[in-house]
Amino acid sequence: MVSPTAVTAVTAMACSSAVSLWAFAFSLSFGLSKCHFSVPLRIHPGKFNLSAHVNVSQLHRVALKSDGSGLSFASDPAGIVNFLDMVGNLQGDSGRGYYIEMSVGTPGQKLNILLDTGSSNFAIAAAPHPDITRYFDTDLSSSFQALDRFVAVRYTQGNWEGELGIDSVSIPKGPNGTITVNIAAILSSNGFFLSGIKWQGILGMAYPALARPDSSVEPFFDSVVKQLGIPDVFSLQMCGAGLSGSSAADPPGGSLIMGGAEPTLYRGSVWYTPIVEEWYYQVEVLKLEVDDQNLNLDCKEYNMDKAIVDSGTTMLRLPAKVFNAVVEAITRSSLIQEFSSGFWEGTKLACWMKGETPWRVFPKLSIYLRATNTSQSFRITILPQLYIQLITDENSALDCFRFGVSSSANGLVIGATVMEGFYVVFDRAHKRLGFALSSCAVSGDVALSEIAGPFSAADVATDCSSGVPKQPLLWLISYALMAVCAVILIVLLLLLLLPCRRRGRLGEITDESSLVRHRIK
Repeated sequence: MVSPTAVTAVTAMACSSAVSLWAFAFSLSFGLSKCHFSVPLRIHPGKFNLSAHVNVSQLHRVALKSDGSGLSFASDPAGIVNFLDMVGNLQGDSGRGYYIEMSVGTPGQKLNILLDTGSSNFAIAAAPHPDITRYFDTDLSSSFQALDRFVAVRYTQGNWEGELGIDSVSIPKGPNGTITVNIAAILSSNGFFLSGIKWQGILGMAYPALARPDSSVEPFFDSVVKQLGIPDVFSLQMCGAGLSGSSAADPPGGSLIMGGAEPTLYRGSVWYTPIVEEWYYQVEVLKLEVDDQNLNLDCKEYNMDKAIVDSGTTMLRLPAKVFNAVVEAITRSSLIQEFSSGFWEGTKLACWMKGETPWRVFPKLSIYLRATNTSQSFRITILPQLYIQLITDENSALDCFRFGVSSSANGLVIGATVMEGFYVVFDRAHKRLGFALSSCAVSGDVALSEIAGPFSAADVATDCSSGVPKQPLLWLISYALMAVCAVILIVLLLLLLLPCRRRGRLGEITDESSLVRHRIK
């Protein structure tokens, strides 16, 4: 027989363990909530030169309307969507981000808004900031309605806080009509607005699951589709062509086509890959090649955490193991025998005499994506002109370049480094992403990107997802853990209050008490 004191001590020990477990579950839930605020966004300020842009005079007028089941082309130029009007509606480049002009409020206040397919909030500066020249004054808009809800979003780079509201918005070079949308009025920020940028807000184009403070905040494009009746599709051409400098004229940086795809903005066919999960635009990467040489990594390494397509991220970001393998393969295949590690890490530039382009000494990079026929894949390839990026400095006798690939701690991100080579179709209606060769990804007579396929996917796993639960599932798990811990604590409290009637021999606690104790471990 053990003394009541000993039994109480054991029970207290168990209770302490249960409390620790409950505390862990609570911290996990809190940690997840903070993690859920973080979305990939990395914008590098600077001056950038754009490649030759689309000859608008060669474009044709196409109207597109929804037929309820997909896409339907019409020749009526008075349709809701006129693609010709949207061509060239983006300014900027990969270094400072691509942005579109919007008119917000009544009367309309014109603002430049950064396009970001890696988040879901439409947020605009609503207070002065030293790095921006204008902001949305809610007091001057007769249609603005405050919702008295606090909202905060943290990105890979920077964060902001503000208040939710509702107001009317129109896009001068977008779909015809004015819509009423949710707006996050940014009142304070840290590292979000940068010196030299020309945008005053961000347009999150992803799904409601990423909207903050919760998924009840309808994202901008969802509102456009519902209120204007256009197809649930948009497409994107980014014409920075990998050059991270821009002329003073700041020519059009590309096109955001809402409601479909404009055939004159791409060459050849559109290759589609399924959207794995509707939160980010998550895809499934099957393998990577450097100069046609397979990295020979488990395909789960490429999708560690997630693999997404994100216009708000400047570079191609790779999980650490994949990044190291890519750098090793480039170093091995490059004609340069020794190269500073700082170049690969993004802390140093590599410089040559003006006119000595280094692209011939670097290999091309290829990403294999699973096709809509899941037994097949296709390959998108970028030439070194897209990932060995020129940083212009007119006062220097040197041309300096940066490495457009970086290591990532939160998944693989197909950012502007890759997207600039392709016309990307976000076909949400059919839960797929399309890639075609961009008509502006050309330097001289050299195409800066390639697409090939189909290839058999028999040599890779049928499911290359990393197996990491998505954040909504993790929330459920954390709540379930807290519920289990609460039950355990109640049981332990009952044990403390009830008399200890069953005790084992030789000073051991009974099986019933042991069972509770073992559950806590």
